[in-house]
Amino acid sequence: MQLAQAQLEKHLSQGLKPLYVLVGDEPLAQRECLDAIRAAARTQGLASSGGQIVVERNSLTVERNFNWQQIEAYGQSISLFASLRLLEINIPNGKPGVDGGKALQALTSKPLPDTTTIIILPKLEREAKNSAWFSALEQHAIVIANDEVSAANLPKWIANRLAQQGQQASPQTLDFLANQVEGNLLAANQEVQKLGLLYPQSELTDEAVREAVLNVSRFDAFQLGEAVLLGDAARTARILQGLQDEGENPVAVMSPLMWVLRPLVRVKQAEARGENIQTAMTNARIFGDKQALTKRALARLSLRQLEAALQKLADIDKTAKGVMLGDAWLEISRLCFGLAKVRRP
Repeated sequence: MQLAQAQLEKHLSQGLKPLYVLVGDEPLAQRECLDAIRAAARTQGLASSGGQIVVERNSLTVERNFNWQQIEAYGQSISLFASLRLLEINIPNGKPGVDGGKALQALTSKPLPDTTTIIILPKLEREAKNSAWFSALEQHAIVIANDEVSAANLPKWIANRLAQQGQQASPQTLDFLANQVEGNLLAANQEVQKLGLLYPQSELTDEAVREAVLNVSRFDAFQLGEAVLLGDAARTARILQGLQDEGENPVAVMSPLMWVLRPLVRVKQAEARGENIQTAMTNARIFGDKQALTKRALARLSLRQLEAALQKLADIDKTAKGVMLGDAWLEISRLCFGLAKVRRP
């Protein structure tokens, strides 16, 4: 059963379920979901123990050579003091393997007694989403997606957070806040909380927000590639500046850009040969939301431009490594900003 994060508090007020699954890479959303489930466990433990909180919490991290029989053994053990147990199983790579898949499926058919189990997963690849173990979890567990908030939805997200503490802001102020904290939702939440401490419940002025909020944006090269493909020149420039200010190495920026552009070139070449675009994207391992982004970029950029961009990245790589003379950051900025400015013919 899929459950939105916004619905979790109401769901938990009706009692804990045996199995929860948190999927996604957004750390703030994951932390808040975990905190909410832990708090509900304490409340339920308090109610069932006559005034004394009795909850036993254990955490397992699935690494190489992890013994999945630990989970079965945990279910067979008896807690001497706790009336309710929490078991958190963190699978950082999202790949439980054959034994892990069987163990997770077993949890869906036979939950651990007196235990609420929380399975923590990253954003899953297509293969994992289509697996038997994840299908079983979707069918029998409460699945909550911890997705990142897109740049377009960030002002609305901030407005909702401000409303929870009795504050409002103009659209212009919300846009300013979003620009300052884009790419770092933890920092966005901290800034909202800071505004709640500094100012009363009321309409926040633009001047007050600007005075209180620091620039805490945190970007990565994948966000840069996304902005370039979208043709968002303003965001491209902002991310480039943010990466430079954070001291990012040019080589670390170029590799993700290569990973973004190479599949696009393969699809564009297939398009030039008259092949089916959908099939070409599948062959290039472009799935889900990335397909819409790819189609938008294909409509703007020609094959010649994309191939020239790849060649330019190879030259910039030599510059960054000292093989060729030049300023690697300057060349990266020129390339990314130039691609972002290209408009659809």
